[in-house]
Amino acid sequence: MARIAGVDIPRDKRVVISLTYIYGIGPSIARQILKDAEVSEETRVKALTEDELNRIRTEINKYTVEGDLRREVTLNIKRLMEIGSYRGIRHRKGLPVRGQNTRNNAHTRKGKSKGAIAKKK
Repeated sequence: MARIAGVDIPRDKRVVISLTYIYGIGPSIARQILKDAEVSEETRVKALTEDELNRIRTEINKYTVEGDLRREVTLNIKRLMEIGSYRGIRHRKGLPVRGQNTRNNAHTRKGKSKGAIAKKK
């Protein structure tokens, strides 16, 4: 496995797909990185030369990925919770943040429903 940005990317897949295994890199950014690094999207990771890998690494360094991005996102959520904004309160209560309906769905955010017995107590 090739190691890029602290992540072992799969060897047998195409480079454009393998780059999406890095947190913060989606398909469109992966294509842009490969275009800037002058590497073909069709190439398999195991066929990459060390020079091509280094060019990809230098292009990825221009983006915020992995640990730094995760830290930034969690700090943004904490900031919203501290200032007491509407979105922060929704985060704190474990409810949907982006205006979704909670009467019917939202089970992924709210968790397993409590039965009628739990409500009586």
